[in-house]
Amino acid sequence: MVMEICFREIDPFNCWIWLRFAEIPSDGEKSYIDGIFDSWYVIGRLGGFNAENLQAHQNSSDLSWMAYDNNEAESVLPAVMHNLGHLEYQGDWARCWVDLGTTDGIAIDVLINSLRQINGEVVNLTQLLIGGINDDWPVEVHPDALFQD
Repeated sequence: MVMEICFREIDPFNCWIWLRFAEIPSDGEKSYIDGIFDSWYVIGRLGGFNAENLQAHQNSSDLSWMAYDNNEAESVLPAVMHNLGHLEYQGDWARCWVDLGTTDGIAIDVLINSLRQINGEVVNLTQLLIGGINDDWPVEVHPDALFQD
C-alpha cells in the first residue's frame, strides 16, 4: 500500500504532523508509531538532524579509514529539535505537534523514510500530512508552543 505524502504550510516552531491509517489502529500499532516518534524526537533533541555536518554521508563511497574532522563538526551551528507533543488518536487519524526548532529538513526525511518502511509491514498508513490543519480534526494552540499567534 502506497502512503500519500503531502506537505502543507509549515511553521517549524508550531507544526502538526498527521497520519491516516487504513483502519482504526490497534493498541500495538499505536505503540509502534509512538515509538517511532519518540525515537525521532530523541535524535532531534540531541542535534542528530544537522545537514551541515554529514561527513560520513558526503564520503559514503568509501567509509573505511575515513578521517573525521572534529573542527568541521564544531564549526557548524547547532540544529536541535525543541519539543514534541504526545501522539493523539481519533478514529483512523493520529496527529502529533512538534517544534522542529533549528533542525534541518533531513529530520522530516528521516521520519518519512521510517514511516514508509513500516507501512504495509507493521501498519497500513494511507496518508502522511506535514504541516497545516486537518478539517476533520481542528487544532488548538499547543500549550508548549514558544511562538503563539
